[in-house]
This record gives sequence, structure tokens and C-alpha cells, in this order.
Amino acid sequence: MIDSGADGPAIPALERLERRVAWGLRNLQAARVSGVVTEVSMSHYRVAGLSRFLRLGGCVSVDVGDRIQMGEVVKIDDASATLKPFDARCDAAIGARAYRTQNLSLSPDTSWKGRVIDALGRPLDGGGDLACGDRPAPLDADPPAPLRRARVSTAIRTGVRVVDLFTPLCLGQRVGVFAGSGVGKSSLLAMLARAPQFDTVVIALVGERGREVREFLDDTLGENRASTVAVVSTGDESPMMRRLAPKTAMAVAEHFRDRGGSVLLIVDSVTRFAHAARDVALAAGEPAVARGYAPSVFSDLPRLLERAGPGEEGSGSITAIFSVLVDGDDHNDPVADAVRGALDGHIVLDRAIADEGRYPAVNILSSVSRLAHPVWTHEQRKLVANLRSLIARYEETRELRLMGGYTPGADSVLDKAIKSVPRIYEAMTQSPDAPQCEDPFIDLAASLRNDAKSTEA
Repeated sequence: MIDSGADGPAIPALERLERRVAWGLRNLQAARVSGVVTEVSMSHYRVAGLSRFLRLGGCVSVDVGDRIQMGEVVKIDDASATLKPFDARCDAAIGARAYRTQNLSLSPDTSWKGRVIDALGRPLDGGGDLACGDRPAPLDADPPAPLRRARVSTAIRTGVRVVDLFTPLCLGQRVGVFAGSGVGKSSLLAMLARAPQFDTVVIALVGERGREVREFLDDTLGENRASTVAVVSTGDESPMMRRLAPKTAMAVAEHFRDRGGSVLLIVDSVTRFAHAARDVALAAGEPAVARGYAPSVFSDLPRLLERAGPGEEGSGSITAIFSVLVDGDDHNDPVADAVRGALDGHIVLDRAIADEGRYPAVNILSSVSRLAHPVWTHEQRKLVANLRSLIARYEETRELRLMGGYTPGADSVLDKAIKSVPRIYEAMTQSPDAPQCEDPFIDLAASLRNDAKSTEA
């Protein structure tokens, strides 16, 4: 059919239809399926009308006055879906429109080094917009296949004497720092963050006090700030943001690992990630099974931890340090137990040691590195075993000696422990601003020789 208008040449009907379709694609909004908010609580929304179009973990936007509030789908049934908003407050009203939207995505880039971002990948440092990389990084990526992963064998020097001597670390190892509040956990993490063997440092500050964030970045990192990507979610933010921050940091670390880099990932703390995951699970209606934690929390933890470690052959590695805040100094807390079993070692900080003024307050007898034996030589392995034995003998007889129940000369091994262990403790003491240790065995030997000379003098 031909349109023979008087004002111009004839236009075929098919071409006219094509023009109208093209104009519509340019100027008309696409049709969207919407739902309606039917319930608002302090922690979540319920939205009706979208259940058949949603998946768990998908995102939904809700009209809140003159802005949009994003939420994640945490539960779906025939009648409605439950959303947890990323904002700290649920501001929508009953009857507000809700729309399915694109899932969260992240495209890290090398230029992100030196930047501070939030859990959604938005800049927090006033340094302008972030450049987008050439490849998206999923926030819930699967870990590398077990049989294609590289082996862990290369030792690293952290510069912290007590760590390098008694719990040495390797590239690609995952280790936990277990401590109560106020025992020096953040200071030890800051010392470990200065290890020189890493191309990139990714730090996730989860649930931290807002006051401490800038102090950590400016004072602690110092000149390492230029090679660090910091992901920050403070304690006043929503559980969704605190739950997302470690995943964002892991996605950034995976980006640099897949390009052959050696990455140090520090998550402070994984306990606050577990607390946030618990809030989300309870809002979804899960039962509390262990000290208030829902079953999905103990599935989320290993899924996050397993993503760290060595990459596939030919790629880089993620050496991960996860801090665990033990509630009430109870190291048998369910989260501490779950994390301890999933990692390649744990460093335990003891409040009694901190009270004596010995920092880092590492409990040598309770701390373990499961990858230490391939790192040590035969002589070093024998020496460390002897040192541990002396420390164990010294500590187990502490009360007996304090009561005056021990006579010098009755036990030659204990006499040696009483003479040597205080010197070992003194040699292991190290302040955050002290120079990094090059070789802990040499430093310990030098310290013991100097003490011996001083005693003789």
C-alpha cells in the first residue's frame, strides 16, 4: 500500500511503519511491570504483584517521594515478595509503586587504586567518578574450581616478628585474626597491611566506627594508600550494606587476581558481616538456630571465604586476612567456630596478654598456621617446636610459681623456661610504628644474646 500525500512524495506503508517504530523506541518509555508496597516495617518491605517476575537476590526499586530506594529480594511467595532496602531506613508508604530493576554490578578498574568506595561501588573520597573496567565482576562469583587452583607454597614476610616466627603466612593463604574488642586487632591488621610482597591491597571496613575510618586510611596505611582500594560500610549503615561490603571487596580483589596480581585482602570484621547476614535472614523468616543465627549465615560464610586464596594456574592469588570479633572473648562463638574451620590458620589475641602491655597480644600457643611446615626448614621447625614447648611449660606452671611452690633446680626444663620465655616475650613485642622485621629468627637470636650479655654484666 502506498501513501500518496499531496505535500510530498509517496511513502510506502512499510517504511512509514518502520519510521514510527523507530520514533517510538527513541521517545517512548518502555513498559514496566510494577507492584505495590503492602507492608512496611523497621527492617523490610512487602511488595505485591511482582512475585512471578522476581528471583532471590534480584533488585527492586521503590518510589519514595522524589527519589528511588533500592532493595534486594530476600523472600518470595505467591502473594508477595520481601525486600530489604539498602538504605538505613524504610521510607516508603503503603501503596508506593515498586519496579523490578537491574541487579547490582561492578566493573573494577586499575585506576581504583588509592580510592575509597562504598558497598555499592560509589566513590566516598571526593575524587570524582570511578572509571569502569572492561569486564563486569559479579558480587557473588563462584570460587575457582578446586582441581584447577594453584598450590600454596611461597612464603611471605609480614614484618611482624611474632607472626613470621610462630605462624608464618604464604601467598594465597587465608588466615583469621580472632580477638575481643580493645585487644589490638586493628593495630595488628594495620601492621600486616604494610607487607611489601603485594601489588594491591583491598580493605573492607565493615561496621566500623565512622571516626576510625579516616584514621585508618590516613595514619595506618600511609604511603601504601596509593596501592589500596578501601571499601567502607560504617556501623550506622543498613545490614544490607554491611552484608554487601565484603562481597564488593572480594569482587575487586578477584579483578586484580585474575590479571596476575598478588593481592592482600583484609576484611574487618567478618563477624559484623555475619551479624548483617543474620538480620537479613531473620527478616526473610528464617528460624534462629544458634545464638540467634539463622542457618543461611553458616552457608554464606564459607561461600565468601572460599573465594579468597590462590587463583587458577597462571593467574594471581588473594592472600586474605579476616578479623573475627569474638563476643565476650568467647572463642567458641558459633561464628568463630565456623570461620576457624574454613581458614588455613588463625592468630588469637589474648586480653590477658594485652593487659600485661605486650603487643601484638598474640597467644602463641593458641595460634596456628596450617601452611607453616612447608615454609620452615628442618632446623627452623625444630627450633619453633622447642620454643613452643618452653612457653607451654612456663605458662602451665605460672600459678604454681606465683604461690611459691617451685624450687629452682628441681626441674631443669622449667628452669630454662623461666630464664628464656620472658626474653622471648620481650623480643616478640613490637609497636605499630616500629621498623619491619627482616628475619625473625635472627632478631630473636640477637635479642637473646644481648639479654645474656646484660645478665652476665
